[in-house]
Order: sequence, then structure tokens, then C-alpha cells
Amino acid sequence: MQAVAAPALVPAIRARQAAVRFDSTGRSITALQDIDLQVAQGEFLTLLGPSGSGKSTLLRAIADLVPASSGSIEVLGMSPHEARVRRDIAFVFQDPALLPWRSALQNVTLPLQVGGGASRPGPRSPRELLAMVGLQDRADAWPHQLSGGQRQRVALARALVGAPRVLLMDEPFAALDEMTRERVQEELLRVWRQAGVTILFVTHSIQEAAFLGQRVLLLAAEPGRVREQVRVDLPADRTAAVRDSVEFVRVTAHLRRVLASC
Repeated sequence: MQAVAAPALVPAIRARQAAVRFDSTGRSITALQDIDLQVAQGEFLTLLGPSGSGKSTLLRAIADLVPASSGSIEVLGMSPHEARVRRDIAFVFQDPALLPWRSALQNVTLPLQVGGGASRPGPRSPRELLAMVGLQDRADAWPHQLSGGQRQRVALARALVGAPRVLLMDEPFAALDEMTRERVQEELLRVWRQAGVTILFVTHSIQEAAFLGQRVLLLAAEPGRVREQVRVDLPADRTAAVRDSVEFVRVTAHLRRVLASC
């Protein structure tokens, strides 16, 4: 008897000729145009481009925060609205936005407690997620007692508490100093491998895009559109030494050339 092939996984994200337009002072502004994109479940994709290329707008369209004006966007085979209602999407912003009157652990627990549509508990408890991001000893610390990198790791644990299948991250490390930023990048990759979540990560940093992403999506500006997709052939287990490798230098040099032409 001939074996039946297993069905292919539904892509985590699929966009077909997607566009986003805004009306402002009587005229239409096209933020994104003709976006074709497919992201596999469990993939880590970084988005890189100049200001005005629509990187954050693309994340917001995927998250059901702004509607697509034309074309289509699907998240796990559903509309962004359906995926958001099912709590399959989580968002981490540049500002961790921790509540100052709640401890680190209480901030992570918050999505399980607020609103009628509170997030479903995931397979890992809030305390286990704090341990996953390396803050098991800081559970009772207040936000003002945490460093910038630690606050962002609390925000990451909070985003993961409802076991989302897609995690959208909009320049979450932009405010960190370079050394802290590199350490937190390594931490994020470790968490991504453990959690098995699909990540879309917006950055302005060429080095960050290359270090984190399995692929880099380069967007050109005005209107935002796909300029190129670059595969990053680096080891899955990336450490600081990767930044000195020939492949890393090659990829970052290529990304720099493409950005210069955007």
C-alpha cells in the first residue's frame, strides 16, 4: 500500500497582494503596496527597511490593529481578526509597558486576569516563563528595580503566557545599549527554540536582523513594498561568535547594499 503524504502545515502568515492605505487631510496615503509574503509555522522572520517602509504597519495589519485596504492577509489560515479573538497572536512593543504597581511575576500573570477575553493559560506557568527568560530570581522585583533588558524580558514572558502561536515584536530592543541588546538577542533565540512560536521581528539594525532571522524581509519605502527576501545560513544555535563569522559578515554586507538602494 502506498504511503499517504502528511498534509503540509498551514502557513503561520500569508499575505497576497496586501495593501494598506490611510486617508489624511483629504488624500490617500499608501503605507503598504502589493505585499506577498509567506511565513512558515515556527519560523523567525526579521523585517528590515528604512523609515516609511511600513514595517510596523505590516505587523499591525497582521495583528488586526489596522485593516488591509486590498488583497488578503491570513494568520494560521484565518483572518487576522479571527486569530486575534482566538488569542493566537501576541505583540511586544518597544516600550515594555509594565504596570509599576505590579511585580515582575504579577505583570506576567496580568493577561490571564483582565477582561472577559482573558488569555487562556498556556502549558507553562507565569513563574516557569520567568525562568525561561532567565528571571526566576526576580519574580518579586518591581519594574523600577529591573534593568531595561530585564523589563523587556518580563514583557516577553507576559506575551507568551497565553501560548500564542504568532509573536509580533516591534523594535523591542531599540532602547537598550549595545552589549545588553546582544545578550537579550541571544536570550530571545533560546526562548524561541523552547517555545516553538513563530516570530516576526521589526528592527532598524542590520546586525540584529541578520543575527536573529532565519530570513530577512527587506522593505523599500514610499510606498512600503517587498524589496528582497534574504535567507540567513547561520547555525540555529547562534552565539556571540557567530557575529565574527564569514557568513555573518557576508549577509550584513549584502543587506547594507540592498538598503542603500531602497
